[in-house]
Amino acid sequence: MKRGMLDGWPAARNTSSWWDGARADGEQGDGTGWRPAVDVSERWDAYVVTVEIPGISIGDVAVTMADGVLTIQGSRHAARGAASEKTHRSERGQGVFERRVTLPSSHVQADEARASAKDGVLEILVPKGTGAQVGLVRVRVSQDGGS
Repeated sequence: MKRGMLDGWPAARNTSSWWDGARADGEQGDGTGWRPAVDVSERWDAYVVTVEIPGISIGDVAVTMADGVLTIQGSRHAARGAASEKTHRSERGQGVFERRVTLPSSHVQADEARASAKDGVLEILVPKGTGAQVGLVRVRVSQDGGS
């Protein structure tokens, strides 16, 4: 039997229960709702959170931060065809979603966070700083019309 690259890593062995509930369409557990993919990375000056939101209007997305938790909420509406069309297969997730990302609250400037969307990808930039920020901060999302 061929061993995988992560076989010797204890944390990889403990993911079996997560994988048992994972589905190819990105849903978890009981299959309710959908979850857009999220990446979190760190630069020297900020945390960068990217979220795949193709087909979602900026007006249907809300980004907030409170006590070090970045929350992205929104909804994607079902594509509607002509009244005479009958859907045979629908794989694209739809409905309401919410994703939460915990960042070190004592190391971010929540009130300086900004977000932009381009080509179906939402990018949220949360600058690093000192001092904990308490309370809810709403992050304005802009449509990036750049190149």
